[in-house]
Amino acid sequence: MAKLILIITSLILLLAAVVSAGKGQHFGKTISRKHLGLRKEKLTFFRVYWHDIQSGSNPSSVMLRPPLSNSSFFGAVTMIDNRLTTEVSVNSTLVGQAQGMYAGAGQHDASALMVMNFAFKTGKYNGSTISILGRNAVFTKVREMPVIGGSGLFRFARGYVEARTKWLDVKTGDATVEYSCYVLHY
Repeated sequence: MAKLILIITSLILLLAAVVSAGKGQHFGKTISRKHLGLRKEKLTFFRVYWHDIQSGSNPSSVMLRPPLSNSSFFGAVTMIDNRLTTEVSVNSTLVGQAQGMYAGAGQHDASALMVMNFAFKTGKYNGSTISILGRNAVFTKVREMPVIGGSGLFRFARGYVEARTKWLDVKTGDATVEYSCYVLHY
């Protein structure tokens, strides 16, 4: 009787091991784009103005960590909640916010790592975002950074942005930057 119980217990454990071993292999599967309502991919272009305000009583940009030395921007970390508008003027029509951070990444040049979402608040794109992650060589005339994703109408987004500084106050650090955005999405 003891041998029978041992054999049955061994078979149950062996069966359980075989069944559980196969479960981890099938956690993902290929699905049709139609299943998610994805249609033809399209390219959208838009231009917004990014207002980085470090001065005054209500800054949109706050340095969390100062640079390692006075001679470079390297090591500085700044959180942002910058206005995105339709024109160069900070008081022009608000279309969204640039939320995220930038950090001084270049030891020998003024380059920043940009990590931000453009969160749109009006019109057709209200509630949608694009995510930007890349190197910004701040004093270069035109800087290109990748769009690595998005949400809402920009789900599965990819593309790039071109940044051009339109205005900079070297004393306060306040700046307005034009972002030309080229976004592929469904």
